[in-house]
Amino acid sequence: MMKKKSIYASRASLVLILCQVISALDVPLDLLQPPTITQQSPKDYIVDPRENIVIQCEAKGKPPPSFSWTRNGTHFDIDKDAQVTMKPNSGTLVVNIMNGGKAEAYEGVYQCTARNERGAAISNNIVIRPSRSPLWTKEKLEPNQVREGDSLVLHCRPPVGLPPPIIFWMDNAFQRLPQSERVSQGLNGDLYFSNVQPEDTREDYICYARFNHTQTIQQKQPISVKVFSMDSLNDTIAANLSDTDIYGAKPVTERPPVLLTPTGSTSTKVELRGNVLLLECIAAGLPTPVIRWIKEGGELPANRTFFENFKKTLKIIDVSEADSGNYKCIARNTLGSAHHVISVTVKAAPYWITAPRNLVLSPGEHGTLICRANGNPKPNISWLANGVPIAIAPEDPSRKVDGDTIIFSHVQERSSAVYQCNASNEYGYLLANAFVNVLAEPPRILTPVNKLYQVIADSPALLDCAYFGSPKPEIEWFKGVKGSILRGNEYVFHDNGTLEIPVAQKDSAGTYTCVARNELGKTQNEVQLEVKDPTMIIKQPEYQVIQRYGQVSFECIIKHDSTLLPTIIWLKDNDELPDDERFLVGKDNLTIMNVTDKDDGTYTCIVNTTLDSVSASAVLTVVAAPPTPAIIYARPNPPFDLELTGQLERSIELSWIPGDENNSPIISFVIEYEDGLHEPGVWHYQTEVPGSQTTVQLKLSPYVNYSFRVIAVNEIGRSQPSEPSEQYLTKSANPDENPSNVQGIGSEPDNLVITWESLKGFQSNGPGLQYKVSWRQKDVDDEWTSVIVANVSKYIVSGTPTFVPYEIKVQALNDLGYAPEPSEVIGHSGEDLPMVAPGNVQVYVINSTLAKVHWDPVPLKTVRGHLQGYKVYYWKVQSLSRRSRRHVEKKILTFRGNKTFGMLPGLEPYSSYKLNVRVVNGKGEGPASPDKVFKTPEGVPSSPSFLKITNPTLDSLTLEWGSPTHPNGVLTSYVLKFQPINNTHELGPLVEIRIPANESSLILKNLNYSTRYKFYINAQTSVGSGSQITEEAVTIMDEAMASRQVDIATQGWFIGLMCAVALLILILLIVCFIRRNKGGKYPVKEKEDAHADPEIQPMKEDDGTFGEYRSLESDAEDHKPLKKGSRTPSDRTVKKEDSDDSLVDYGEGVNGQFNEDGSFIGQYSGKKEKEPAEGNESSEAPSPVNAMNSFV
Repeated sequence: MMKKKSIYASRASLVLILCQVISALDVPLDLLQPPTITQQSPKDYIVDPRENIVIQCEAKGKPPPSFSWTRNGTHFDIDKDAQVTMKPNSGTLVVNIMNGGKAEAYEGVYQCTARNERGAAISNNIVIRPSRSPLWTKEKLEPNQVREGDSLVLHCRPPVGLPPPIIFWMDNAFQRLPQSERVSQGLNGDLYFSNVQPEDTREDYICYARFNHTQTIQQKQPISVKVFSMDSLNDTIAANLSDTDIYGAKPVTERPPVLLTPTGSTSTKVELRGNVLLLECIAAGLPTPVIRWIKEGGELPANRTFFENFKKTLKIIDVSEADSGNYKCIARNTLGSAHHVISVTVKAAPYWITAPRNLVLSPGEHGTLICRANGNPKPNISWLANGVPIAIAPEDPSRKVDGDTIIFSHVQERSSAVYQCNASNEYGYLLANAFVNVLAEPPRILTPVNKLYQVIADSPALLDCAYFGSPKPEIEWFKGVKGSILRGNEYVFHDNGTLEIPVAQKDSAGTYTCVARNELGKTQNEVQLEVKDPTMIIKQPEYQVIQRYGQVSFECIIKHDSTLLPTIIWLKDNDELPDDERFLVGKDNLTIMNVTDKDDGTYTCIVNTTLDSVSASAVLTVVAAPPTPAIIYARPNPPFDLELTGQLERSIELSWIPGDENNSPIISFVIEYEDGLHEPGVWHYQTEVPGSQTTVQLKLSPYVNYSFRVIAVNEIGRSQPSEPSEQYLTKSANPDENPSNVQGIGSEPDNLVITWESLKGFQSNGPGLQYKVSWRQKDVDDEWTSVIVANVSKYIVSGTPTFVPYEIKVQALNDLGYAPEPSEVIGHSGEDLPMVAPGNVQVYVINSTLAKVHWDPVPLKTVRGHLQGYKVYYWKVQSLSRRSRRHVEKKILTFRGNKTFGMLPGLEPYSSYKLNVRVVNGKGEGPASPDKVFKTPEGVPSSPSFLKITNPTLDSLTLEWGSPTHPNGVLTSYVLKFQPINNTHELGPLVEIRIPANESSLILKNLNYSTRYKFYINAQTSVGSGSQITEEAVTIMDEAMASRQVDIATQGWFIGLMCAVALLILILLIVCFIRRNKGGKYPVKEKEDAHADPEIQPMKEDDGTFGEYRSLESDAEDHKPLKKGSRTPSDRTVKKEDSDDSLVDYGEGVNGQFNEDGSFIGQYSGKKEKEPAEGNESSEAPSPVNAMNSFV
């Protein structure tokens, strides 16, 4: 048995390699080109929080690109973060975590931009998340006491980590707990017992969670399980648990299956295309249930379905939409069954059908970028230019966006850019960069000069001619120095310049010249081809039967090309030979000494050279005694004497004589064919017939040069192929089918581009394949116009009306005639820009930041294309509060379809705006409607631009503030609030002062010394108050007074006096309490009755504000007086007699109280109800110093 392989032996693999080579060639790096992202971190990037974070972004381009990053959608200034550095000549970021950085601080969404003068490429959104391996939460685990035969679930409940941990159960000795059909671990990590047995009793069921990312393992507390067997349960209960339900338990009873998970009769699951689908069913019951899986209304997918966890888990890899459906698990034992239906829906994140590819054009050329993706739901396709949405990118007259295609016409050097296609749905997105590089470059050949190619005779040869130029050069091949241009069927010329010789012969060797030329120049290169003789095994190893302890030898004699150095390798059962001195490998043989039973097997001789490989195998059978004449079973000999009879146009009869079946009956014959016209040397499967049949009627296709061979099959294996039959060339015939995927889409307003998918080689049915392209205008009584074109896939009809429907059909024909009549499809000629603007544009202002715009739709006839929607352009003309103009930044909103209204969000309050509306089709935008002016109403202002507190004294502070950056209307006033903060950082009562809008400073007097205050200020318009800013400041302390107070407070007489006062107050309170219980009045009560509460008296008109402030701009202004009792200087003191609403009569000695409107009224000897304030009211404990203050 011999097998032969060659590097170029399989044309299928050759085509695969060639497809990779034919992909868009790179622009040489010495030429100008936009950036190309070459390396980037994954979209979902989980990092180790203990190590430095490396976010990769590498790109190439000419000139070399510069790099920038965004984080969470905003610019990431690397220079301002000492922990972040960017690698030289690279965009890769390194975050220094090992030197004090916190990984959590760098969580977020990062995107890299590589930019040069030709464009900008962007990376995917890279989501950085540090891995987490939290500890197990502490919980009290009760011992599990279970009756034999009952089910049991031990819950793991691992901590939530990132990524999720791997769960496994072990004992105290770190040995994995044995699992079976009865005991197994679920997908959630819990340990399920279908029924417990006495041997399940143990105290060390331990759940472990392994966090691979941080290489840590967390352990749950051990769980104890005690199983009571029926034999001993009654005795145990009688001694320890008398009077229970279990006392007198019966022997273990069998139970039908019950599902432990999932619960209920049905459930649902959603999985994404390409992922692994895992479905689980675990059942309780005795005997232990057996699980079986079926798919309702279909079969489980072959080759992708696996059963795990003792068939409790159904695993389907690489799921697709076809795997959606209902999956039923059935748990069965001898007492019955239970089942559960899981409804599976397979969705799909976007995946590429055609990803955009780099485009190199010369000035004036045309080209297209195509971006096609699929998914479930169908993804939305959006384009960006240099990282900016194409709708707001700078205009390029050579560019037209048509859905998933960008069409370029008459490009110029300024058209160079990088385009991004984003395909997204709710399950993910795809982002692809593709540049358009406009260059004018003469040809250059990139393949090394005089490169040597070596192939085996009768194998394909590929000679490279990698090239670059713009416009794209034309490639020609010559053989020899002065040879003629190569043409004909014996050569294949590929688009990337590669010359393919399908069957290289000895006379194919020599020098080949590749010539590349375009309108800017010409260049050439020579390569060398050597054709070698194939390697053959002329004496193969043979089947042998050997007595135990004997000696056996296998031969492997080869013939090879004298310039190639072969190596011979021996294998046993497709593995290396045993490391045993009994095996002796010679130059052309293998000898086994002292044969034993374990030497029985298949021995293979493999001969390798740098260009090909051949192998042959033989079986060694070791017997115990001297072999007696026995039947030798082997593969059958190949059939022979093949004969073709009954030749018809579409069929032929093949007959043959079977070879020796070698004591094993022939089961079947396999018939293969070769097409010497289209694919010489490649054998294809034709059919298979039973072993009792020696003739077969074969169906044939026209225009194929057939050869047939037959292979016999028995239980031992397949025979060698028979010798090929004579060749039979079938006659040509009309094509049987027409091209598929016929479309008609105009690329210009006056043309119709008809495209189709060409027929393959076999489908042509004869030479001279052509296409008849026919078209006529739809709904018009016109005759068909037809034209016959060569074997191409596109035809352009010129001079058509703009955007009218056409009926189109494409029919195949060859030298013998036409294919059947094709079906018709509907296409449209090219679009033109819309003619008219939307009318009756109306704007309704909803609030200060939102407006609604209405318009009348344009007549469909004036759209002149597929109506894609309407665009609303709007921009701010000026702010009504500042009357200052600024750079006009127009904003655009697109409304898809035939929509006639839309919302304009994000407007600025109290501003004047203009807008217009335009209709959009596939060609572009129509004229704009007349500009419509509208104004937004006032809103609340932003916070004051700053708040500064200066000039602190014993009882005063100076406040200065700036007007709001965005007044959003006419300012009416400022509101200042402040409150004291005590030593425990608790806030006192809040004071509020209203200040005219034209003021920007205030001096607050009559404050407590050495006291911290918190200030809040905000601006107001007629709409309301804006946001506030805060600041804190402290009044200074008189050092002499503080020293005196401290000295008095430490005197013995003072302490005694304070104790006496406290005692008197306590006695007074007791007396008051007793009198009050008796219904009498006490002095305080009498005063309350005599003096009405001033807080419920109406305020005077001039009492709207209290406290004293003055403008820094005008010190000469009159100062408003403080209320009675304030600690103002003598020239501004309001005497006690000046007001009849004093709170002094309450006599509680509390300093710094506040009026009912929140205004500061100085140092009262009075008390009032506490008001709610921003923060906690002061609750500072009294000190000797404060007590002394009350007596001063």
